[in-house]
Amino acid sequence: MRILSLILAISFISLPIHAQEKTPEVPAKTAEAFVKQKWTVEGVERTALVHVPANATANTPLVFCWHGHGGTANQASRASGMLQAWPEAILVFPQGLPTVSQLVDPEGKKSGWQTAVGNNDDRDFKFFDAMLASMHKEYKVDDQRIYSTGHSNGGFFSYLLWQARGATFAAIAPVAGAYRKPASDLVPMPVLHVAGTNDPLVKFSNQEATFAIVRKANDCSDEGKPWAKEGDLTATIYESTKGAPLVTVIHDGGHSNPKGAAVLIVRFFKEHAKPAAKAEPSTDEKQTTPKSEQKVSP
Repeated sequence: MRILSLILAISFISLPIHAQEKTPEVPAKTAEAFVKQKWTVEGVERTALVHVPANATANTPLVFCWHGHGGTANQASRASGMLQAWPEAILVFPQGLPTVSQLVDPEGKKSGWQTAVGNNDDRDFKFFDAMLASMHKEYKVDDQRIYSTGHSNGGFFSYLLWQARGATFAAIAPVAGAYRKPASDLVPMPVLHVAGTNDPLVKFSNQEATFAIVRKANDCSDEGKPWAKEGDLTATIYESTKGAPLVTVIHDGGHSNPKGAAVLIVRFFKEHAKPAAKAEPSTDEKQTTPKSEQKVSP
């Protein structure tokens, strides 16, 4: 009897200690908001954390959020602030594979994304295509409101998606990324770019060069004007003759995703949707249109 009492006393003391030591890797509210989904792409299992709002039965915006090199979908889903800023959107946080980065990981031991069209047999573009097809199949995605954002290597990959899949997106929002391909490779696209003037990894001068490429691709003004503020962050807009402005959010920090950036990104995304495609006139309409009003191609 004395032994049984001792066992019960030890068990009672141990329970609260165990509860205190058990700290979940992901905060409960964030963890519960995401479900891990899997795809097999050319024989390789790929995964992403996906948040689907309750209203996804109606036309719902879709945002792809890419982690930086060496990061994870788990970490990005917690740190980006996108869930808090836009819980009404479908949010997809893909997980990268071990990838070579000449800048920080020449042996390719850490997870990341391809850094050029054609790299690694375009495995990450194919992964994106598989995820997009799946989102369309499972949910009612608003094709006029599909977006991409990401930090560092993920921001660069957002620029690559603009280059390779530009017709898909309404806007992109890279953070601490860069793009150095010709503007002629790009179709006009609204862009918000977050950059730190003291970034030790992606030098601010390289990000400024990216701004110049974006302004050229989108036919933007060289002079910016205030667009919005969020906390310590101030955003500047460069208007576009093609409806594709550049917004820069420049802070004095380093290679970071600053607090408040997600709020500005979501505001930008909400302001930019692709125009709905115009329906082609029916055969009857074409036949009944007077010849004097029909446009003749040269």
